[in-house]
This record gives sequence, C-alpha cells and structure tokens, in this order.
Amino acid sequence: MIEIVRGEHDTGPPSRTPFLENLKHDLPASIVVFLVAVPLSLGIALAAGAPVLAGLVSAVVGGLVASVFGGSPLQVSGPSAALTVVLADTIATHGWPVTCAITVAAGLLQILFGLTRTARAALAVSPAIVHGLLAGIGVTIVLGQLHVVLGGTAQGSALANVVALPARIAAHHDQAVLIGVVTLAVLVAWPRLPRPVRRLPAPLAAIALATGLSVATGMVLPRVDLPAGLPSLHVVPRLPDGGWGGFALAAVTIALIAGLESLLSAVSVDKRRGGPRTDLDRELVGQGMANVAAGALGGFPVTGVVVRSMTNYEAGARTRMSAMLHCLWILAACLLLTGTLRLIPLAALAALLVYVGTKLVNPAALKDVYRHGDLPVYVVTLAGAVAVNLLTGVAAGILLALALMLRRMIFSGIHVERQGDRHRVVIEGALTFLSVPRLTRVLAEVPAHAEVTLELLVDYLDHAAFDCLRGWQQAHAGPVTVDEIGHPWFERGRAGTPTVRRGLAARVVPRWLAPWSEWQAEHVALPAQRTASSLLCRGASEFQRRTAPLLRDTWTGLADGQEPHTLFITCGDARIVPNLITTSGPGDLFTVRNIGNLVPPADGGADSSVGAAIEYAVGVLGVAEIVVCGHSGCGAMKALLGQAPPGLDRLGAWLRHGEPTLRRRVREAPLLLGGRRPAAEADQLALQNVVQQLETLRGYPVVAAALDRGGLRLTGMYFDVGAAQVSLLDDAARGFVPAGSLTP
Repeated sequence: MIEIVRGEHDTGPPSRTPFLENLKHDLPASIVVFLVAVPLSLGIALAAGAPVLAGLVSAVVGGLVASVFGGSPLQVSGPSAALTVVLADTIATHGWPVTCAITVAAGLLQILFGLTRTARAALAVSPAIVHGLLAGIGVTIVLGQLHVVLGGTAQGSALANVVALPARIAAHHDQAVLIGVVTLAVLVAWPRLPRPVRRLPAPLAAIALATGLSVATGMVLPRVDLPAGLPSLHVVPRLPDGGWGGFALAAVTIALIAGLESLLSAVSVDKRRGGPRTDLDRELVGQGMANVAAGALGGFPVTGVVVRSMTNYEAGARTRMSAMLHCLWILAACLLLTGTLRLIPLAALAALLVYVGTKLVNPAALKDVYRHGDLPVYVVTLAGAVAVNLLTGVAAGILLALALMLRRMIFSGIHVERQGDRHRVVIEGALTFLSVPRLTRVLAEVPAHAEVTLELLVDYLDHAAFDCLRGWQQAHAGPVTVDEIGHPWFERGRAGTPTVRRGLAARVVPRWLAPWSEWQAEHVALPAQRTASSLLCRGASEFQRRTAPLLRDTWTGLADGQEPHTLFITCGDARIVPNLITTSGPGDLFTVRNIGNLVPPADGGADSSVGAAIEYAVGVLGVAEIVVCGHSGCGAMKALLGQAPPGLDRLGAWLRHGEPTLRRRVREAPLLLGGRRPAAEADQLALQNVVQQLETLRGYPVVAAALDRGGLRLTGMYFDVGAAQVSLLDDAARGFVPAGSLTP
C-alpha cells in the first residue's frame, strides 16, 4: 500500500554519493526550519494551556515519526496553530493526561483512515470551509492572545475575549505590552529588511530581540516555565473515568482537523515542487503514527504544517532528511538550551501567535472564495468556529455548502423562450425531484393554448421529474413537441423502459455531428414532413440557437477576411465532412469539392474552376498545405472502371481528368492501406488517384514556386468510410498509414 517514491525526493536508502550531495542542501534547510519551529512550538503550547515542554516533545517525537513514515518527503510536521483552539477546550474539559490519551486515539483514527484509503475524500471538502475554518482559528487565537500581549489573561471563549477586550485596552499597561509591541513590530518589519538580514527567520529574530531587551533592562514579567529537561517530564496518558462521548468527539475532531491540514499542506508543497505526487494515504498513516507516539510520550497532536513545509522547500531541502534533522536540533535545544528558553517572555510568544493568527485570515483566499460564489459558506464556517467551536463551524459550513449546491441545481437550467406565438421551454442539467417545484412554476408561465417545444438537454431525469413533464404535456391544451438532445431520458420513460442510472445512459452522437436524416426518421412522425427543406430549416434553426452563440466571436474576427492554413481538395460525396475528419473550424480550410477529387492539369482549358481555386489559395491566401483526400466506395472511381451510370454526358466529360489515374494504376505497383491492399478494386484505384492528383498539382506554376521556396507542403489523405479511419500518404510505407502513426 505504501508507495516508495524514487528519484529526486528518494525515500529509500540512498547510495553514499547522492546522500552526501543531498545532505549539502538538507542540512542548512533543517537549521532554518528548526529556528522557525522552536518559538512556534512554545507559543502554541502556551496558547493551548498545555505544559510548555509538551510543545517541544510534539515537535521532536511527532515530527520525527511523521517525517520517517509519512508520504510527503518535504513535509515538516509539528504543533500547529490550527489545533490551538480545540486543544485548549479539550485540556480545559478533560485535563492534560486524558488529552494525551485523546491524542493517541486521534492518531489511531488517522491510521485507520489511511489504511482504508480515504485520504482523498478529505480533499472533497469545499475550499471555502477550509479557509473559513483557518480564519476562525486565526480570529480566536488573536482575540485570546491579545489579552496576554496587553498584560492580562485570555478569557474562556472568543466571545468573552471580545467583551473584555475594550476594558483591557483601556487598562494600565505594563512591561508585557512593550515586549509584545516590540515582537509584533519586528515581525511586521522583517520582510522589508535587506535580503542578507532576512536569512534569519522572522519568528526567531523577533523572540530573540524581545527576550534580549527584557533581560538587558531587567524586566520582571512572566516567562517560559520549563522543567530541567526531557527526562523530568513524566506524563502517562490516562483514560477518562467517564464522559466517553466527549472523549470520542474530541478524538474525532482532532483526527479530522489534523488530517485535513496535513493533507492540504502536502498538496500545497506538491504544487510548488513538482515531481512525484505525495501518497496521501501513506501521509495520513504517518501522521497517525506521529500522534500516537507524541501522545504516548506526553505531547499534544501534530500536523503537517504548511508554513514550516514551505520554509523547508524554499530553503532548498531535497529529501525527508531535512525534516528529520530539524527534530534532532529541537531535541538538542531542549537538553542543552533549557536555561536560555526559560528567559523567553510569555508576552513575546503571545505576540508571535497574534501575528500567526492574522496570517491564517488569508485575504487572497477570501477573494478567491468570493469569486467562486462561496462567501456565505466561508462566513458561516468562520462565525461558527469563533462563536461556538471548530466542529460546529465545519458542520455549519458543510450544511450551507450542500444547501447552495441544491439551490444551484434547482434554479439553473430551466427557463422559457418566446418565439412569436411559440414557446420553447429549455431544460438543462440534472432534473430531479428537487427541481419539480421550480419546473412547475416555469411551466405555469406558458399560456394554456400555446404551441410549445420542450427542449431537454439533461444528463439525468428521475421519476418525479418525468411524471411532472409527462403530466404537464398531457394536460396542456396546445400542441407540445418534446425535442430531446442527447440520451433519450424522457422517451425511454414514456416507452416504459426508463433509464435509472447515469451509468446506463447511452453515449449519443451530438445532433450537429450525426446526420439529421437519422434524427428525423426517429422524431418526425409523418414521412411527408421528412423533406430536404425541413431538414435544412431545422438544421439552420439548431445552428442559430446552439452553435452561433458559441462561435459568434470567431466569425466576428473573420468578418474582414480569411486566412486558411490548408487548401482541402476532396470529393463531393456527402459522407465526407472535411471539417469533421480534420477537427477544424471556421477559417481553417479553403475547400474545393468535385466528383472524384480530381485536379485538372494546369492547361486544363475550360475546366478552370479548380485551377482558379488553387491559384487563389496558394498565390493570394498563402496556404501552407494542400491536401488531396480520397475515400472508400467512391462512385467516380467505379465509373472510371466502367461502372458509370448511362446517359450522364457531363459526368463522362469530367471523368476524362481521371485517365492519368488509370494509366498510373497500370504502370505503378499497388499502394497499401494500413499495410494491406484494399479488397475492392475501386478503393485500390482511389489510393492511386490521390497520388496522381498530387503529381498534377506540381505542374501548377504557383504550386511549384511555393514548393521550391519551402512554403508549401502536399499531403495525401484517404478516408475509409466504413471504418471511420483517416489515413495519410507515407512514401516510406509504400502507401497510406493510419493518421497518428506519423510524426507531424
């Protein structure tokens, strides 16, 4: 199940030379990440109400396990601000030892999610909910930590913090405020300093300067309270004596939020670094193992942190060794620099968290959410997370997102168009029972005796919607025509064989590609109405309604002139559709069609129409290519072989231009089609005819001149009607080969 990624970000045992080469990049990157992680880990532990050293335990143990077993080679895991709020509530409710047990349980859930390969399901959560959740966390952190920066203590909830904030701002401010302001000022100003200075991470610089100022001036204020070292931290996870529902809810909440943040962080790094994608299921398993280890040793939950992961990438890390080394540096700091860490003022860490919290409210993400019409989901998620709790915010966001999705399905794609005395009811998209109220209101707008066309372009039609349409059709006093485009959902239902699932719907050729005669044979009841005139009128109407609006800008650009790239000479046979078999559109092909795709010689005398087109296309329009396209079952080739219909004198006169093809057939070896000779003699002649017309083209002075200067290419093409196969002339293959097998 776990995929080992090889290459630039190798996870297996490297050989000595690549290992040393990568280590030159991973070692400095690990130091940069370490300098960022230490102050953030301490600050998050402080904000959550956990033992301060637990933040470092999580960074060391959880970060190391996740980096070894996770699926993202450049992901850096550790304590995350996104879990601060839920952790604070969990610790306040259950106590610290039980919280450690909840962390272990959350890790086990994450492992279960990864093993059942559900990681990608987390990516289905709307970005508006994710960004709203992060913004809610950020607002909650800022509201709480501002009190600490201002010399007070955070209240029990975000709303309580809001109520108490004015009084705290107006109160007497002591040394803690100065330290907090200095820390914030450094963090804000740091990105504007010269590049050499900015090599030192802003969080480390801010905490170091604030701590140095407090020590140099002899300030007396609350500071980090650390035990003597890791060995003195004796915390064993303890299961609760009761309240198992709350225990389970907390574990699920932490597992979901931590897992979602880890996966989104891994995806974000993937977008930046390129190369192999992260195995998201393995990443979730690795994060779960990290939380089990961290909780068992007295730490709190860890996640993949996007800030540290992106810092790791930007610092030049190449393999997961960077994340592993950064954990070792944090462990060394815990053992050797405990005295230094105890000097850090709590106000400085609180100011750092205020800064981090404001960064979680991402204006760019908010603009993107607004452009996609999901601002209400963002706002509801944020408000729920701040006013109640994170899980409530996510649940409210999901419910609103589902409601908006249903509303968009119900209110889109149903409208009435009036064309004189006629009415056309256009229905598009999925038509389900949810759409029936909207459908009945729209149908009620149609006058009782009006002539109506129901135009159905639906990709699903359920029983309730079908009954609504059929009942209205039967009750309407005027004539109702059902014009169904695509799979016949309504027609199948009326025939008593409804299609019940999308997967059972047949793939239907769009009407603008399939012959209208086939459609009319099925949908026009009276044979007398199946006339060429009615075909063209309906086809023109279909074009005007559906195709013209899509291509109007294209034709507007072509209004002042044409610049085709190809002169396409082919037979007048109705089965050959040049633009269809070449996937080309308006303005691409300058087309000449005649019986047998023949090219009269340059001195062809009275037969000057084809010659005029050749001279105009090459000499005036400057086409880069001339294609001569023959086809199977060609009537002109059969006529050349003596099967011409009697009494067609003009046809016989025209076919004299095919006599060189007959002579070529006698003197040249047979041509192959896909490595074989065609079975029909007329098809063999059609292949020779294409080659002969290319030779005739070379006799035109304008063509010869363009070929000499390298500005023109001649291409032979053959279309097998029965197989729907386009083949191209390939001299090396002594015939025609399927299109796509030749390198353009």
